[in-house]
Amino acid sequence: MEGVSYQRFPKIKIREVKDDYAKFELRETDASMANALRRVMIAEVPTVAIDLVEIEVNSSVLNDEFIAHRLGLIPLTSERAMSMRFSRDCDACDGDGQCEFCSVEFHLRAKCMTDETLDVTSKDLISSDHTVVPVDFSDSSGYDSADKKGIIIVKLRRGQELRLRAIARKGIGKDHAKWSPAATVTFMYEPEIHINEDLMESLTLEEKTSWVESSPTKVFDIDASSQQVVVADAEAYTYDDEVLKKAEAMGKPGLVEIYAKEDSFIFTVESTGAVKASQLVLNAIDVLKQKLDAVRLSEDTVEADDQFGELGAHMRGG
Repeated sequence: MEGVSYQRFPKIKIREVKDDYAKFELRETDASMANALRRVMIAEVPTVAIDLVEIEVNSSVLNDEFIAHRLGLIPLTSERAMSMRFSRDCDACDGDGQCEFCSVEFHLRAKCMTDETLDVTSKDLISSDHTVVPVDFSDSSGYDSADKKGIIIVKLRRGQELRLRAIARKGIGKDHAKWSPAATVTFMYEPEIHINEDLMESLTLEEKTSWVESSPTKVFDIDASSQQVVVADAEAYTYDDEVLKKAEAMGKPGLVEIYAKEDSFIFTVESTGAVKASQLVLNAIDVLKQKLDAVRLSEDTVEADDQFGELGAHMRGG
């Protein structure tokens, strides 16, 4: 219908934020937008990861390819990845991917000189850029010193040595999983639960208890004072329909009604540490806006071609 607008104005409510974890509500939009945001966070937000390894000396028990693969999977701090250039688009190095605008250089030199096994870890990687370094997973409380060693790359015995040079480049998870900044990104429809109080009153306390316990998760509980069934945690519901089946088996269909709010989603985001979880969400929104702008531009281009024909294509150099 002409003149009708389907434009929506999504809203976000933050529930919990840590460096590597975020939980928030996305409201007043639909599943297509929620899933687009999820997919962009997983596969389209750029990070920096080791992409080229030149091994000078390797007398460890692991072969060169194995070590190169392990190096690639070490998460690197990628706060400036959004402003870096993709190596294929960099004009400063003609796409070679080895300049300050599109890459970061790492060096590693380790040799075991004692009878004790030497752990070569991500902390041994020396970066040419202090803003791009291996993610520190050490415990801030400082109780366990073992956690401060970093991610183990290889173990060396007496006389064994590892020397290498590595180049880290900007990339996205769609190209390789090592560039994905997200460990986990999930969303669920926010459940809306209505208990039929009249039907519930017709049940005995034993029947109420049996019905409450039929849920695999702690969604419902019985109030100790009033002995009424209450919703303890609606978000714990996993859409398993167990309470609905139990109500039908008890001869009480309609005892509870559970709906999924189709315009309300609860997101859980866990980061690999390359980018903070909060920044990961913001970067994903920026990337999504860029993709939508590209779609809108292409639509405008098609309309121009329809209107001006060959002239429009000629003006674009086509």
